Amino acid sequence: MGNNMFRRMPVEQATGQLYGGRHRLRVAFRTRDLIVLGLGVMIGAGIFKIAGVQAATTAGPAVILSFVIAGLVCLLAALFYAELASVVPVAGSAYSYSYVAFGELWAWVVGWALILEMLLAASVVARAWSVFAAQALSDFGVPVPSWLADLIGQPKGFDLFALGILLLLVSMLATGSRLGLRTLWFMVLAKVIVIGLVICVGLTFFDPGNLTPFVPEARPAAEGSGQTVLDAVLGAVTDSTPQVFGIWGVLAAAPAIAFAYIGFDLIATAAEETENAPRNIPRGIIISLVLTVVLYLGVAVTMVGMISYDKLDPSGPVLAVAFDAAGASVMGKVIDLGAVLGLTTVILVLLIALTRVVFSMSRDGLLPRGLAETHRYGVPFRAAWVSGGAAIVMSQTIDVLTLEQMVVIGTLFAFLFVPAGVLALRRDRPDLHRPFRVPAAPLTAALAIGAVAWLMLNLKVQTWTYFLVWMALGVLIYLVYGRRKSQLRRLLTEEQAVPARRPAAAPTGSAVRGPGAGGPPPGGAPYPGDRYGSGPQPTETYSPGGPYDRAARPADPFGAPPPPRPYLSQPYSSRPTDTGPQQRPRQGPPPHDPYAADPYRRQSGGYPTPEHPPAQGLYPRDYPREDDQQDPPYRDRNPW
Repeated sequence: MGNNMFRRMPVEQATGQLYGGRHRLRVAFRTRDLIVLGLGVMIGAGIFKIAGVQAATTAGPAVILSFVIAGLVCLLAALFYAELASVVPVAGSAYSYSYVAFGELWAWVVGWALILEMLLAASVVARAWSVFAAQALSDFGVPVPSWLADLIGQPKGFDLFALGILLLLVSMLATGSRLGLRTLWFMVLAKVIVIGLVICVGLTFFDPGNLTPFVPEARPAAEGSGQTVLDAVLGAVTDSTPQVFGIWGVLAAAPAIAFAYIGFDLIATAAEETENAPRNIPRGIIISLVLTVVLYLGVAVTMVGMISYDKLDPSGPVLAVAFDAAGASVMGKVIDLGAVLGLTTVILVLLIALTRVVFSMSRDGLLPRGLAETHRYGVPFRAAWVSGGAAIVMSQTIDVLTLEQMVVIGTLFAFLFVPAGVLALRRDRPDLHRPFRVPAAPLTAALAIGAVAWLMLNLKVQTWTYFLVWMALGVLIYLVYGRRKSQLRRLLTEEQAVPARRPAAAPTGSAVRGPGAGGPPPGGAPYPGDRYGSGPQPTETYSPGGPYDRAARPADPFGAPPPPRPYLSQPYSSRPTDTGPQQRPRQGPPPHDPYAADPYRRQSGGYPTPEHPPAQGLYPRDYPREDDQQDPPYRDRNPW
């Protein structure tokens, strides 16, 4: 099992029982913070452009239906994210869900896809931010020196604005998430106000005649637009050519629009930093996605109602052009401001999520363990610097604006595993507490997987080719590094070796000692690390499989159900514990305490019987009191 690439992480381990304080993240988010996080990443400059581009090139006024279709598909996926986030509230998001549901290799594949999504998205949005910032300076009449004009707003090559915004936000994240959270609140509030102003002003110029025909007649797609996988399959089977507009155009616009909604999944990466995560993470995911769909629909209705779709120029600022045609050119400056703010928040949240996924994968040993280091503020500063540095290098060396669809395919690939993970955990771990449950899960999961697969088929063949190359590189890295360095592999290997290190039984004829008298079991050397008796007794032995073997211990005779013990072959005192932010050991009775159901018997030794003698001396000073000034000597060592 230790060398099996499909080894699955127990849910109890994934939720942090083995992670020490050095690898803990600080709690910083509440439900309203998560909603702001979602709005920050899902609402960018695309809200002012994507509706006009898709209306002009693919769907016409029926682009409104495309927004609804894409929103429903993303909402289906969000429901499954919400259930898994309530069961496994950890920083890894879909990576961690796949680890507990399918195994390590699949977890690595999903995590590698998430890194592609967020790393490339941060680079793409930083480039777009530079373009919009340069346009805003021009619209506001701010003079730009000639030497600087060639270094900003460039689609490829060195760009000073893209470099500067990434450096600023990475530095902010590496020093503490609270500063980034306050900044995010301010910028999200400002851009929501701008969007509300755009919708209110635009609706005053609404003309119902611009909505006819609502579904324009289908026509062949323009040359050079790129062939999708679905087009290639249909062309091979039916000899048909790609078409736009009509019903097919409405469906074809949905995958591009789904790119605008992508980001709700990033909320799940903040689970370890969220107060009452099993309840608040599902709320944050669903509420933020619904609000985003409403805002996008409002802008889409405004845009197609202000100007006819055949008069829109998809290569320019479509919404600003619509306001110019309506005689409200001042709104172009408002849109510039909203676009810059919107893209800033997108970059910030993408970097937060990328840092948490890298942190989670390195904590599990699949990436270098040093990246999981946190400083005194509970922020993974090394993961932040490395992730941000990779985004900076990519934005300055690659023509990332041509790889926008790579972000979509990486995200949709992760979406496929989440509904399947819900079904797998419901089958394998029905005992888990689920604060949020997806209704009619088998049917809903089938719909979600089918809808996501259909969106992926509408991506270009070239995008699929690049994606397969990226995934092949990821599998190679796992086989060379991650498989050998996996922390789960190390722990499983150590557990399998524990019985071989135990001393053989050697009866010595010592007196039998009952459980009420304290001390280790009869027969010879003590059980390794025993802390339930009065200490080591050189004349007693431990017998594997006997009455004092913790792996074979019977149920509590007083009816208290034994807690789950995922490490049956390890002595209790060497098992890691959840120390929490105060660096204190977990409080509570030992897992096989026969008096847990009756505290009076522990205090007074009452109700003695021959089978259960008085309890005095059974647990001599076994647990620390509240007034302890230091950790007790038996505190477990953290192997992580």
